[in-house]
Amino acid sequence: MIETLLGGLLGGAFRLAPEVLKWLDRKGERGHELAMQDKALEFEKLRGAQRMAEIGAAADAAWNTGAIEALRESVAAQGQRSRVRWADALSVSVRPVITYWFMALYCAAKTAAFVGAVDAGVEWIPAIQAAWTEADQALWAGVLNFWFLGRVFERVRPTNW
Repeated sequence: MIETLLGGLLGGAFRLAPEVLKWLDRKGERGHELAMQDKALEFEKLRGAQRMAEIGAAADAAWNTGAIEALRESVAAQGQRSRVRWADALSVSVRPVITYWFMALYCAAKTAAFVGAVDAGVEWIPAIQAAWTEADQALWAGVLNFWFLGRVFERVRPTNW
């Protein structure tokens, strides 16, 4: 009797074993499929982000091209004469007059600082050294380079560019 009961249980267990194994296999397949879908979703997100970056880069490039073209047109328009003599003379004189005016004000401010230091009892050489800073040197270098290198470029390069 025990053999019959044991045989029935073992037979049922052996009959259920393939079904349990199939169920475990399907569970693993579903987990694997879900993981693959997650990976595919991540890949699509990355591809979308890359595409958006490409679109942004293309838009930036188009904007930069437009900005450079607008700058080129504005510079070309500034260089054209209006054929009104006094207006052309005024237009040509604006940069030099502003530069001379700025330099006159700058020199006056530095002279006032120097005179104020000397009046306060500071010796001449320390007063000059205190009035002339690295920022002043950089400013003057920029102005001189602008004017003198500008003349070099005007001689080398044609006026219409």
